[in-house]
Amino acid sequence: MSYGVSAALQTAVYQHLAADTGLVNLVGASIFDALPSGTLPPLYVVLGPENVRDASDKTAGGALHEFTVTVVTESAGFASAKVVAAAVSDALVDAPLTLSRGALVSLNFYKAKAARVGTGDVRQINLIFRARVADDT
Repeated sequence: MSYGVSAALQTAVYQHLAADTGLVNLVGASIFDALPSGTLPPLYVVLGPENVRDASDKTAGGALHEFTVTVVTESAGFASAKVVAAAVSDALVDAPLTLSRGALVSLNFYKAKAARVGTGDVRQINLIFRARVADDT
């Protein structure tokens, strides 16, 4: 098993989302690898947690990464969050990401959960993707 591709995958996912015209048209520069300090924008995308398990075979080391991309909005209702979530999914599914270490074998949507946060108008959608990576290092 190798966890060595994790940072390269995270960097590539973030860069791909930040460069996606459709997503940028919806949220501007409000795409974060980590939440900034201070006041957050009313609609944003942030990379979240990941779970990784071994996916090595006889030819190379590898791993299956399940990672979360979260869409948050202060708007009442889920409409705007769902539009942004769809743009995130469109940008990532089967994206031809180039990694600084290893190689992306596949990238697919796995599942999502939409929920109200607290008792206010904040809505959050957690999108979980599965990335299979190979690491020949």
